[in-house]
Amino acid sequence: MRIAAAILFFIRCFAFRAPSMVSSKTSKMLTPQLTALEFRKALGHFTTGVTVVTVEREPGKIHGMTANSFTSVSLDPMLILVCVDQRAKMLPLLKKKKSFGVSVLKAGQEAISEYFAKGEQSAEAEERLSIRYRRTCSGIFVLENALLELSCNAMASHVAGDHTIFVGEVEEAEVHEGEPLLYFRGEYRRMARHS
Repeated sequence: MRIAAAILFFIRCFAFRAPSMVSSKTSKMLTPQLTALEFRKALGHFTTGVTVVTVEREPGKIHGMTANSFTSVSLDPMLILVCVDQRAKMLPLLKKKKSFGVSVLKAGQEAISEYFAKGEQSAEAEERLSIRYRRTCSGIFVLENALLELSCNAMASHVAGDHTIFVGEVEEAEVHEGEPLLYFRGEYRRMARHS
């Protein structure tokens, strides 16, 4: 009986083609070319967290860059990736230094995100925004008071279109209390609490 049921299942699923969901009217329609702006707007529907990638450009001097193209890659080994625009000041620093920090921002840290999204950075602006760095046990600078602080060593990089993907091996992670700063449809968001 089981064999007969399996054969019947196979015939129903594979012997006869499933009806097509595309009609003859739609199959001949051309898809319009997607523009970069439309693509960016479409991907804005994917909610991300906001990170700041940091590199020590010279002793005691830190350069940071806001990045939301960040994700975990592997648990064994522990890997993350971050994407850096080919025009970013961060790109040559990451290629040269190989060690970098990733700080996941908390809700309320929008001004810090905006600061690091701009190309120009100054000690005066960092003082005004109360931006502080700390050196991790592995010697990598991260932002103080972030939700999550990672110390990473770049183990690979791959050019992909107008960005370079850096794969970093995580040396250490420190987690703090708080809620994440979110980014959705070109705006900062916060997590909603339901009672």
